[in-house]
Amino acid sequence: MSKSVLCEEKDNICLITLNEEDTRNAISPEIIKELVSILEEIDNNKKISCAILTGAGKSFSSGGNLHEINEMTENNNMSLRDIENWYRNGIQRIPMTFNKIDVPVIAAVNGHAIGAGNDLCTMCDIRIASENAKFSESFLRIGIIPGDGGSWFLPKIIGLSRATEMILTCEVLDAQKALDWGLVSHVVPQKELLNKAYEIANKIIKNPPQSIRRAKRLLRLSQNINLSTALEMAASQQTLLQMTNDHKEAIQALIEKRDPNYKNS
Repeated sequence: MSKSVLCEEKDNICLITLNEEDTRNAISPEIIKELVSILEEIDNNKKISCAILTGAGKSFSSGGNLHEINEMTENNNMSLRDIENWYRNGIQRIPMTFNKIDVPVIAAVNGHAIGAGNDLCTMCDIRIASENAKFSESFLRIGIIPGDGGSWFLPKIIGLSRATEMILTCEVLDAQKALDWGLVSHVVPQKELLNKAYEIANKIIKNPPQSIRRAKRLLRLSQNINLSTALEMAASQQTLLQMTNDHKEAIQALIEKRDPNYKNS
């Protein structure tokens, strides 16, 4: 039986691939379980300094499975509490996991990213798109709202006004408009997408491993605190980093004009 999410480690980078091509990588219970597990594993693996998330086939992710959503209310007769728990114990595990890991994740959007698929992009730290990519917050089309954190992540990336427009109109953005709106930072031809993702990842992993993770953590936590608290946190993190051997090695390498040899210590 094939896995719903694939994980391939290479040179301190983990390539994560949603692997349910027949449903256009709709967010199934299997994808939720396996993706959360992989994210937790790579965060605990100090050899990994960056991850890339993409989709198998022509889609990044088509979002929630409409048949499964329909089953909840039409055939399963789920109560209000049952549905709330379905979200909390199901798809909401993904944003909660993304929001606690320190390994940076690059979304390589190879095709359609619709509904929860679009929200999955926003949970990543960097987003790049192929020319074939399409983005949409399409929840209102079926009478529901972003139940997986999209209304929290999206405005932080493209601003409240444009996020509101995406959510309320369900407009589909092509790759160029997504670039113009700041949803993605690069648009490349389809065949160059993973190469571009690895190019960015390789730039990231040239830095000391602990510094990468602490920088990501500081960026994440600083979004929801005031400046004085952020500065206190930065001072604390900086103190720890300046005591590491990798910091000392980085300084010496610059002085001696050579490539650094980091040991994650």
